[in-house]
Amino acid sequence: MENLPVEVIGNVLSHLGAARDVVIASATCWKWREARRKHLHALTFSSDDWPVYRDITTRRLEIIITQTIFQTRGLQRLSIRMDDAHELSAAPVIAWIMYTRETLRYLSYNVHTMPSVNILEKCGRQRLEVLDLDLNSITGIEPSYQRFTSLKSLSLRHVSISALDLCLLLAACPKIESLALDALEIVTSDSQSMMELSSPMLKSIYARALGVDKIILEADNLESLHLNALNPDLFELIGKGTLIHLKIDDVSVTHLDIGEITDHLEVIDVSNFTIIWPKFYHMISRSSKLRRLRLWGMVFDDEDEIMDSEIVAICFPQLRHLSLSYDLRDGVL
Repeated sequence: MENLPVEVIGNVLSHLGAARDVVIASATCWKWREARRKHLHALTFSSDDWPVYRDITTRRLEIIITQTIFQTRGLQRLSIRMDDAHELSAAPVIAWIMYTRETLRYLSYNVHTMPSVNILEKCGRQRLEVLDLDLNSITGIEPSYQRFTSLKSLSLRHVSISALDLCLLLAACPKIESLALDALEIVTSDSQSMMELSSPMLKSIYARALGVDKIILEADNLESLHLNALNPDLFELIGKGTLIHLKIDDVSVTHLDIGEITDHLEVIDVSNFTIIWPKFYHMISRSSKLRRLRLWGMVFDDEDEIMDSEIVAICFPQLRHLSLSYDLRDGVL
């Protein structure tokens, strides 16, 4: 092992990931410590990796994270995920982000922080490619200043943000391909809450538990749409018919519009979905490339609405997998 170049040792330590394992391994000799300082690319602090994090004081945890991060140069991946046992102070969190932001490409932050830190203001906007935020607050997006020119994946969970700032944030990410919105606290300016999002490069979106009445998504290159635990009056997708995967789970929507062109749809997975069936069937009936169809827990008003096998064979000639489970209003089929 002594003959290994420090760059190789740095890659080995980076694959360990967990900060505790990195520190223990690098204590082997001076060469490994040197590799940690100069060639470590990834660090993860997680209460799942080391339960002791839950038992130490918050102040001690902040010191451990600070010392470990500040003994590195050129971190590209940083993940800090703690359970509810800790509420970190804003000052050290800001210091960690400022110290690493010039080289950071991946950031995952899931810790209660007091006062709340607007991570987006501190992130390096030129290099960051993946951003995963939980338990955070985002305010005052300025697209002319906060341009995330390399960001390809954005995940927001339990984040407080206004509908306008979310729209501006997406506009500030010209290369974004993947977007996950989970249990957001969305602030709107009117009584009938509406969220409008637009992204020409977006390929995949996951939306769960968003407390808004109307969702309008404009995405010309969207390939994957996953809706979960939603109850909007309106969901409208404006695009160019590029959708390939459609998954809907535990959703009740008055009006759903995924566009007139559904020729490229290959997978439809629907469960516990409340909608007027003829409208939904009309949308998917032209999906001649469909290979997988799952309709589970669908509720019909009468037997005339039910799609039989002959209709399936005619509409979807390339279908290879079919799962159907229907309920009638007056009984189970």
